[in-house]
Amino acid sequence: MNTPSTGLLAAAALAVAIGGCAALRGTPPPVGSATLAPTQGNATAGTVRLEQQADRLMVYARVTGLKPNAEHGFHVHEKGDCSSPDAMSAGGHFNPTGRPHGHFGGTDRHAGDLPNLRADASGVAEMRVPVTGLVLGSGSADVVGRAIVVHAGPDDYTSQPAGNSGARIACGVIARS
Repeated sequence: MNTPSTGLLAAAALAVAIGGCAALRGTPPPVGSATLAPTQGNATAGTVRLEQQADRLMVYARVTGLKPNAEHGFHVHEKGDCSSPDAMSAGGHFNPTGRPHGHFGGTDRHAGDLPNLRADASGVAEMRVPVTGLVLGSGSADVVGRAIVVHAGPDDYTSQPAGNSGARIACGVIARS
């Protein structure tokens, strides 16, 4: 039987449910971005978007001007400085825990070790990957103000200290959006 009090209870329940969903959304997660510019003599460029999601950082990238059908090393570097023509001003891989270089999916690796970019036949790579060990916003693993670098060759994930991925062909500084 539908009475006025039943209708009021249903409306109240709906209001609580909607309010609860809004509370779950809370404030939006921290977001950052970097615009990748080519180093001297290269044509590689792109954009990287980072979004903090609980205990992982989602990395979204679109990079153009890569060697077609090839893999390219992709890392967060310690310094947010892409001013030198070869991007060596960005320093080494971001490594706040002092670990050896390794595979991005492992626990014994630099925090800045990311998966290789895989270019298609047109030299374009797109990536969407969750990464642990990096954060956006605060703490020793914060990537804001650091550089993201694309390398000429693939990271072998084993060579020390940085995976033998070759020259730096693009670089961008991460800023909070």
